[in-house]
Amino acid sequence: MTQQIPSTEPELAGVRNFRDVGGLPTVDGRRVRHGVLFRSGHLAHATDDDAAFLSSLGLHTIFDFRNAADQKLEGPDVELPGVRNVNLPLSDPADGAEFWKMVRDGDVDQLRALLDDGKAAGRMIASYRTIIKHRTAEHSNVLHALAEDSVPALMHCAAGKDRAGLSIAVTLLAVGVEREAIVADYLESNAKHRRYKVHRSSSSPNAYSPEIMELLSPLFDARAEYLQAAFDTVEETWGDVDTYLEQGLKLTPTSRELLRERLLD
Repeated sequence: MTQQIPSTEPELAGVRNFRDVGGLPTVDGRRVRHGVLFRSGHLAHATDDDAAFLSSLGLHTIFDFRNAADQKLEGPDVELPGVRNVNLPLSDPADGAEFWKMVRDGDVDQLRALLDDGKAAGRMIASYRTIIKHRTAEHSNVLHALAEDSVPALMHCAAGKDRAGLSIAVTLLAVGVEREAIVADYLESNAKHRRYKVHRSSSSPNAYSPEIMELLSPLFDARAEYLQAAFDTVEETWGDVDTYLEQGLKLTPTSRELLRERLLD
């Protein structure tokens, strides 16, 4: 086994895909410390009990990778006393606006043209590659914040799968977690109780029909090929992980060691 999941994982009523990434093994025999790095979907619908649990974690910082369009759709995160909230959008607010309008309108023909025959998975792979290649400033900010003072930390986006998944993966790469363990943690987002609940606000009779949900399915999956595309982009662009961290994310050896001290047992 390359991953240990705490047996005390909570069942949160209004927050999807929450978990502690503690326990993951590094290539040099250490493990990610429990209680310092968490991931989830958005916190906008957290119940009072959820908020009480999250408050009990002693969080220093919540990193929200949603954009303005996400926040308008789902709402702002619940406020947790004494916790710093950092919004670092990892996609442009306009990204996907027209696409999701097609979904809400139930425009099957256009969606078939965009998503059928593997195009949906291709869309996801392209998105992962773009985030890795062009959102280096945001990922640099996250890693430097964690190295300095921002733990315990929770990272989330809308579903807690893609933008948060990539940010967690980058963080785990930086502290030397085994690649297989990073992939295993990422794939945990496929568990039924963790999957994103589709926002069904459309009055169109075709919106979210079985055919449309089938077309959309690859967008809601966590697939190893998506994360592998991110790893491939690191290697194609920078040559290797160390160069990516040093040149792409401006992470000095000193900062990287500080990060390991913060996150590893």
